[in-house]
Amino acid sequence: MKAKGKVFLLDDDELIVSMLERALKGDGYEVHAESDPEGVLDRIRAFSPDVVLLDIKLPGRDGIDILGEIVGQGVPTQVVMLTSDDTAETAVKAMKAGAADYLPKPFNLDEVKIVVAGILERGKLKDEVAYLRKISSDLTHPEIVGKTNEVHKLKEKCGKFAAAGVPMVLITGESGTGKEIFARHIHQLMHQGDSAAFAPFLGINCAALPEQLIESELFGHEKGAFTDAKAEKKGIFEQAYGGSILLDEIGEMRLDLQAKLLRVLEERKVRRIGGRQDIPINATVFATTNRNLYEAVVKGEFRVDLYYRLNAFSLHLPGLRDHKEDIPLFARHFLKDYSEKYKKMSLKDISPEAEELLVAYRWPGNIRELRNVIERIVVLENDELVLPKHLPAEILQRKERAAAKSFPGLTIPDTGLSLEEVEKSLIVQALEKAGRNKTLAAKLLGITYDSLRYQVKKFGLE
Repeated sequence: MKAKGKVFLLDDDELIVSMLERALKGDGYEVHAESDPEGVLDRIRAFSPDVVLLDIKLPGRDGIDILGEIVGQGVPTQVVMLTSDDTAETAVKAMKAGAADYLPKPFNLDEVKIVVAGILERGKLKDEVAYLRKISSDLTHPEIVGKTNEVHKLKEKCGKFAAAGVPMVLITGESGTGKEIFARHIHQLMHQGDSAAFAPFLGINCAALPEQLIESELFGHEKGAFTDAKAEKKGIFEQAYGGSILLDEIGEMRLDLQAKLLRVLEERKVRRIGGRQDIPINATVFATTNRNLYEAVVKGEFRVDLYYRLNAFSLHLPGLRDHKEDIPLFARHFLKDYSEKYKKMSLKDISPEAEELLVAYRWPGNIRELRNVIERIVVLENDELVLPKHLPAEILQRKERAAAKSFPGLTIPDTGLSLEEVEKSLIVQALEKAGRNKTLAAKLLGITYDSLRYQVKKFGLE
């Protein structure tokens, strides 16, 4: 099983080292523990940890000095300082030197796990944002490369949201349709020019973080608000002042947190855990989900008042199979992007045969799946063209199954027919057969509820 992350531990207290090493390994982390500070920088580089737990007071060395070397030499890791000196001065000194966080001794193991998990989650988000920045060299966002009418309307809507400066946007769609990318695109449009580089874009995955961590990450906390609150902490609503917040997988948020979030969105104020003062916020909120929130409301799994608050400004991203004309554009975009990334320029283009197969495939994982397929081909293959033999088995098998499948009652007349009209007719038939129940109609057609809803809207069948 793949480790959650890599942690390097440096402390001269053997009891602390043993305790932390055992606890972190038991929680799924790969751990390298040491007590000798001499030459430690080289060993940190060799281990390539995600997080370094570093004691401030070490034999013959100051942990702050080691922290300075890590930061100064650009070692790609996050450092948490361990200190027995629980004073504001020590905390400030550590944070100014570049520490991601600090833990005053004595600490409990749950506290350490929460801090490490939080740093890793923020690190993943930073990586995603860094990638988005890379592919966002202009305001049109090169990742949004589709040319179909559906994509054009989405871009147009994004522009209107940005121009109006709307306070929040709900972005729905199946997994892999690019919800985060559209959120970033609107953010960029809102902060055009030099300000875009300085306007924060922070996010949180509402499903991935532990329950005891997510509320603190969102709203912050005051010192002493709970057992492990050794210092005050700003939540992302405060940190994102003047920028944007991404609430990913909003449909998985606990109901009690939904109530608190609704208050923040309506009053544009946030109160830290344990706090007595309301703090004004100034950030655009993007909420994304692959769930059908209306159905979640009906089931009592999502607050109806929060749903209607978020749904005031919304985007629904269609599945890739609903704008197949864009598949070659996306595929060639990813081919160019990954060829540059891996410095492998042998693959020049996609063969017509391979392109036909890519277009015929239904792409249940949407744009993300297509991107992963192209990345794998760039890494593994050395031909000048992407050929059918380079494609995964599921894409080839899809074509074979489609060729074997027959519909005796369906023939193409000599005069031809309109594929759109056939599609519309099938949707109408499915809705009638299902008694206008969209969930059942979607099952009859072998598509998702969101895809059916998109098609119903597209053909004006509401």
